[in-house]
Amino acid sequence: MIKKALPVASLLALAAVAMPVEASASDAPTTTASIKGWGRMDFPAPGNDVQVTVDAHGTYTKDSPFFPTRSSGTFRVYHRIDQGKDKPPFVNWGDFKVDCLTTGGPTATVTGTLVRTVPGGPWQELADRHARMGVSFYVAGKGGGPSRIGLSGMPTAGETQIAKCMAPAADSAVIKGGYTLKGKGPLNG
Repeated sequence: MIKKALPVASLLALAAVAMPVEASASDAPTTTASIKGWGRMDFPAPGNDVQVTVDAHGTYTKDSPFFPTRSSGTFRVYHRIDQGKDKPPFVNWGDFKVDCLTTGGPTATVTGTLVRTVPGGPWQELADRHARMGVSFYVAGKGGGPSRIGLSGMPTAGETQIAKCMAPAADSAVIKGGYTLKGKGPLNG
């Protein structure tokens, strides 16, 4: 019985090797994009310090060259407001889990859901429901002026949450720090 089974098993193994296999989605050509860095943005109200730290990544395929098939990473929005000589500054921050990174030329848009904030702070309820925020970046090249950041703000009670992969224009100059952007590049295949 074993001697008869061996030739059949050998033939099946040869047939499996010889038969062409259709490429799976994971075998499709892919490319990646990323944005990393820290920046302090120009804020129009005196006594405000707004900073954005980001480490976001996206993977694209030939079937999805504009929207990522996978995104990962984090970003943090930090906001400190001076309250005068007799009061300590008010500090609020939020850590976001990235759910989308899109890039094009010197720009990137990152969205994420709020996963951690100042315990009991003004964003606690938003963290409890994993509210989404969007951040846009313009990473200036040599002679391109200042890099810029745009923040969507957080949805208040009753407001519709912003859509994945969406953020406002990058309208505030980066006054300290900077970002490194690696665009997704062309997809081959």
